Amino acid sequence: MPKPYPREFRDDVVRVAMNREPGVPLRQIAADFGISETCLQNWMRQAAVETGAKPGVTKAESDEARELRKRVRLLEQENEVLRRAAAYFAQAHLPKMTYPLVTELAADGIPVTVTCRVLKLSRQPYYRWLANPVTDRELGEAYRANALFDAHLDDPEFGHRLLADEARDAGEPMSDRTAWRIASMNRWWSVFGKKRGTNGRKPGPAVHDDLCVVVDETGRTRHRFAADKPNELWLTDITEHHTGQGKLYLCAIKDVFSGRIVGYSINDRMTSSLAVTALTNAVAMRGDVAGCVVHSDRGSQFRSRKFRRALTRHQMVGSMGRVASCGDNAAMESFFSLLQKNILNRRTWATRDELRIAIVTWIERTYHRRRRQPRLGRLTPIEFETIMTKNLALAA
Repeated sequence: MPKPYPREFRDDVVRVAMNREPGVPLRQIAADFGISETCLQNWMRQAAVETGAKPGVTKAESDEARELRKRVRLLEQENEVLRRAAAYFAQAHLPKMTYPLVTELAADGIPVTVTCRVLKLSRQPYYRWLANPVTDRELGEAYRANALFDAHLDDPEFGHRLLADEARDAGEPMSDRTAWRIASMNRWWSVFGKKRGTNGRKPGPAVHDDLCVVVDETGRTRHRFAADKPNELWLTDITEHHTGQGKLYLCAIKDVFSGRIVGYSINDRMTSSLAVTALTNAVAMRGDVAGCVVHSDRGSQFRSRKFRRALTRHQMVGSMGRVASCGDNAAMESFFSLLQKNILNRRTWATRDELRIAIVTWIERTYHRRRRQPRLGRLTPIEFETIMTKNLALAA
């Protein structure tokens, strides 16, 4: 069964179809976006239901019914947790340990999240208990930290060396270096020390290594953007454009193998959700992407926890270039340059919807299916992928 198209992609196709010029058939719009005419008609029919133009079950009603079923199932699980907990703690001969009960309920199909929430437990300590007991090293570290913390409360003006002296007198010997590490990690600073803050505007550190850098024959480093098969190396970046209603942000993901834009997201806010949505759309369009390298700059959106968790969830590998070096993502910058010349600089845009329609139409109809690229043997990205995928399948 083929994977469903991303919601944002469907909305864009319907928006283009509804705003098409007179005389342009739906068959042409469907061909431009690589879908069947029947599929496009179904999407338009559902859009009419959503707007109230036709009778039917809207997505909001369907989502509400699904949420109600989910809520009923959740209440049943919570009731089962309370019933089992009452019976468990009523047995006087059992030790007063809650974690074994969590494990028993998990084996019976009750999620750990539900059990911990009902019993007011934290999941992290439970998983630590489940994986490993506390090691002697961790126990010793905790004793040292407690001694340092007590000394810091008594004398906040002491630095790490004086804190170490106080801890030694309290029976917890440690080196000055160990005391500095523990105090720094817990941010126990002397009141006379310099103010520690993160109010500067310097770019944050890279959360991934640069996997696209290579060393040439002369010993100089440069970036190589090449891939031998689809879903091996993706590039991503965010660009912004002005309209009469304000800025519009585009996050696009490009497959280096064919140059195809495998996923994108457009919004009026540049947040981490913009990058996560673009990645999710790309994964939905491409399927198996495990092991794929996703290269980006050091923007906060790509360094966010949400984006890193999305990479881990799809078993992908992150890669990042240097600060203020557009050459480290040159292949993606070239695509944005083409977009700037072909769409953005052609006219002024009064509304965000006008610019959005123009962007998605140019990407799906012109860039993917009409613009031939010399590096692809004068083929379009769609043609190149179709031919090369068949060749790779035959070679395998």
